[in-house]
Amino acid sequence: MAKSKAERRERIRRGIRKKIHGTAERPRLCVFRSNKEIYCQFVDDDRGVTLAAASSRDKGIDKSLTPIEQAFQVGKLAAERALQKGITKVVFDRAGYLYHGRVKALAEGAREGGLDF
Repeated sequence: MAKSKAERRERIRRGIRKKIHGTAERPRLCVFRSNKEIYCQFVDDDRGVTLAAASSRDKGIDKSLTPIEQAFQVGKLAAERALQKGITKVVFDRAGYLYHGRVKALAEGAREGGLDF
């Protein structure tokens, strides 16, 4: 029997997390994509803490834009918040989603905002 989309994504996510680990110097930029919104956060896995976060629900994100344009803005906002905390290098965790569409736009926005990954 075929696996559901959620089960498949969870299996892929576990495989990615085996290889990716965030530290204080190079935290993990983790993405969560729902049907309506997109969220990202910078995680230090050594201490188990979130260093900074951004989402499409934050003020300053234009709701009249397309979802891909909103994701790009979220990436730029996340990069701005990370740079304020002194974070310049990150490890990108796509969390089982394909590197395409909103996830790709968020990553490109973060790169344009000044993050290195």
